[in-house]
Amino acid sequence: MALAACARADSSTPAGTAGSGAPSLQIASPTNPVKWPINPGNEAIASGLSPEKDAVLRLYNYADYLDPGIIKSFEEKYADTGVKVELSTFNDTLEALAKIRSGAVPFDVYFPSYDQIGKLVLANLVRPLQHSYIPNIANVYPEFLNPFYDMEWQYTTPYTLYTTGIGWRTDRVTEDIAARPNPYDVFWDPQYQEHIAVLDDYREVIGMTLLRNGGTDVNTGDDALLAAVRDALLQMNEKTQPRVTITGYTDLPEGRLDLSQAWSGDLINAVSYLPEGTDPSILRYWFPKDGAGVVNNDTMVSLKGGQNPVLSHLFINHVMDAKQAMNNFAFTGYQPPQVSITPEQLVSDGFIPPNLTEAVVLPGYFDAGYRLLELPPDTEAKYLAIWQQFKAGA
Repeated sequence: MALAACARADSSTPAGTAGSGAPSLQIASPTNPVKWPINPGNEAIASGLSPEKDAVLRLYNYADYLDPGIIKSFEEKYADTGVKVELSTFNDTLEALAKIRSGAVPFDVYFPSYDQIGKLVLANLVRPLQHSYIPNIANVYPEFLNPFYDMEWQYTTPYTLYTTGIGWRTDRVTEDIAARPNPYDVFWDPQYQEHIAVLDDYREVIGMTLLRNGGTDVNTGDDALLAAVRDALLQMNEKTQPRVTITGYTDLPEGRLDLSQAWSGDLINAVSYLPEGTDPSILRYWFPKDGAGVVNNDTMVSLKGGQNPVLSHLFINHVMDAKQAMNNFAFTGYQPPQVSITPEQLVSDGFIPPNLTEAVVLPGYFDAGYRLLELPPDTEAKYLAIWQQFKAGA
């Protein structure tokens, strides 16, 4: 369906209720929180229902972004239902949304970034949650009970937290990237030509370039600023010929890359992919010490096209179990928003090595950092045009 963007004058008004005709896409932000509508015919399921029998619960997520042990323990916990869990993966959100919209596979649980929620709700692709099935929400940070992108957590629960920065190997990169006046400039430094990568994520790469150019709005629609981003990315292609990938968590430790734009969890995860006998201290991660970088979280939702709404809820609840969340962190490297842990504990308990303490997501980052917000369709079209031009020459 076509989605038109408009600003909300009153943040207490549910999205899509003003005016007539089809609902419009509201741009959720910390200063403009949105409560999404419940579309007619897509109400939350009733409480107290029994799990579906002999079901195949279909999950849709990034590769290597969910502990297989969670799937096994869920199947064991609900063995009396005969449930089997099937995991499918995608490379980027554009691919994921296209497949979900097609309806070709009836996925039950999807793991989107929060900037996709408006599209999912207004296209009637996601079902509202029945909170009674998800008591483990009590285990997460209180702010996720009323997040700006989904007030009253009608459609989402939190999954992981992460920052976006730079990862490198000290045995291959002799300089201290963090000591540069502008560390983002490294992606334009010819000495790293063909040994460097950026994330295969148009919002992350364009956002990083906006910050590198001195901006503070990673969601801008300003034509002049975006033209400067386009020019800078084309220059990056010429100077360093970067790879465009989301596999830095294996490419860095296995020696296919020396340096990469990275999510914080990638560097933590990279430790487990180092060849046997390689000292983990060679890995480094940079994120601005003042928190003025990109900081985000991913979510879990139950898709309307799924065939197992009760099991979907139960699986989401299972992932937020304190033990399962920490097992998932140990596998993925991505920090869960569990109230029972502190960043300091993650280091002291060995989840994060001392040389990667910068990869810990500190609570203050959500106040100081920049959030990648959902974009109005016209602005998103500008971003995608830049991205297509960049990738054509990347």
